[in-house]
Amino acid sequence: MKQYSHDTRQEASQAAAARIAALLALRLDHNKTASLVVCGGTSPRQCFEVLAKESLDWARVQVALSDERWVPADHEDSNEKLVRESLLVGKAADAQLLSVYSADVSPEERCDELQSPLPTLPFSSALVGMGTDGHFASLFPDADNLALALNPESGRLYVPVTTTASPHARISMTLAGISRSDEIVLLFFGEEKLAVYEKAKESAEAYPMSRLLRQNRAPVSVFCAP
Repeated sequence: MKQYSHDTRQEASQAAAARIAALLALRLDHNKTASLVVCGGTSPRQCFEVLAKESLDWARVQVALSDERWVPADHEDSNEKLVRESLLVGKAADAQLLSVYSADVSPEERCDELQSPLPTLPFSSALVGMGTDGHFASLFPDADNLALALNPESGRLYVPVTTTASPHARISMTLAGISRSDEIVLLFFGEEKLAVYEKAKESAEAYPMSRLLRQNRAPVSVFCAP
């Protein structure tokens, strides 16, 4: 695990975007297509805006969501909406986004559908954030199926999630899915989250993030700022 501490959030976002672009470029140099996982929330927006300006062959790139609220893609709470408006623009407009939400099925049925066909694996990178409760993607501490979702050998790509932290049902990529990456890029801001991160490093069971930091399938690069 490598940690890169920056003075500003913009600097951390730029550094994370540069790392993701380098990992994508490496995959594209040796494969017909490449894929990456991206998270939602407020933290990645600046990273997306920088990444969208990178000169990559975006038409060969698949973008998968680490998680999604069970709302239509035009809903203000939709992660797909965020990604389309801040990443799939400019040079990155030709990238293919793999949607999660589907109006015709339940979250449980959609998770089964998302098992096949899988995106191009392994992912070049997976961009994840972290909450002050130690969650990543939508793997919250109170999720009923957390043990399955955090099992790196589960074979599941997505699981349905219900949590008191959200008014919406959710779908989340599992640790087994996220860790099928050349590298995991963790981006977070603020002293409170830094304290949670330090605790997650110390204890294997403190938070869901503890399990991500301890998995040995994909290296983790941490980009943070106050």
